[in-house]
Amino acid sequence: MSVLKFTPKQFDDFVSTLLKTGRPVMAPQAKNGRFAFGPLASAADLRLDYDVTILPPKKYVLPQVETLLEFEVCGPCRSVQEGEPMILLGVHPYDLAAILQMDELFRQGQYDKHYMDRRCQITIIALDVVTPSANVFASSMGTATVTSGYDILLTVLKDGSILADAATAKGQELIRLAGSAVPASEADLLARKAVWEHNNAVLNKHILLCKPSLLPKVLEQSYNHPVWEEKARLCYSCGSCNQVCPTCYCFDVQDRVNWDLKTGYRFRAWDGCLLENFATVAGNHNFRKDRAARYRHRLYRKGKYVPEKIGGQIACVGCGRCISACTAKIANPVEVYNRLLQDTKLG
Repeated sequence: MSVLKFTPKQFDDFVSTLLKTGRPVMAPQAKNGRFAFGPLASAADLRLDYDVTILPPKKYVLPQVETLLEFEVCGPCRSVQEGEPMILLGVHPYDLAAILQMDELFRQGQYDKHYMDRRCQITIIALDVVTPSANVFASSMGTATVTSGYDILLTVLKDGSILADAATAKGQELIRLAGSAVPASEADLLARKAVWEHNNAVLNKHILLCKPSLLPKVLEQSYNHPVWEEKARLCYSCGSCNQVCPTCYCFDVQDRVNWDLKTGYRFRAWDGCLLENFATVAGNHNFRKDRAARYRHRLYRKGKYVPEKIGGQIACVGCGRCISACTAKIANPVEVYNRLLQDTKLG
């Protein structure tokens, strides 16, 4: 199907139609002066011009808390599969890149059926960034725009019209509901290309001074660099940088017995490597008790450990949420990576 073009009114009508499909639509909306993904009740509440949301949309593919199974004490258990068909509307390219990374991580090795079953039920409508946020650096990380991984990609042109490009069968199923939208012209497609070129240039409030692909090598030579201790002295170990990160996927698994003392459930919940007890194991042993070690681990996860699992792609997509969330102002990965780059003289 060709790329379709909507006027703002036609697009509102399209969104209103999506809301009548019976599937929940999660989309960015204004919230106390900022933006957040949540259930959309009306097309008028949708904010295509949002800069960045407080939490990334990963919460819909990997919920903060998720029941995995229910059990009877000393008895049988049954797996619980949560999730439902859902439309995730307005996902910025960097957040989409993060979801695609998690898809790969949860698919490989021990296939995570809970994650994958939920993910397969979600239709993602991506959205090219309209308003750059204060700390975005997606251009540096190669995630300012995307060419695949979405079901539909929306691009808002300068004249206010909106292009919709359906890339999958799920996307085409939705785009058939578009009603009076018309095929985009060659001029429209050129205008979209101009948006991509613009975004690839300007979503860069913090400039990484090397290609992301060089970071694993830089980190390989920086394990004992003094920057880890210097930054960690100011760290509260609050884990805010972990909780707002679209690529952090660590979780803790616990069993809870219900008040009847006969039944219970197992759940997983987001965890964070900056938290003091993240690495505590049986016997109360903590193999990463030192704050500097935890701080270093976060940056190594992003720049070396996870890339080794997913074909080299850096596990930082440049959304900048960690920079905004950190009250101690020590979470900027670009600042750290640039310093290491300078000291290793690899740049």
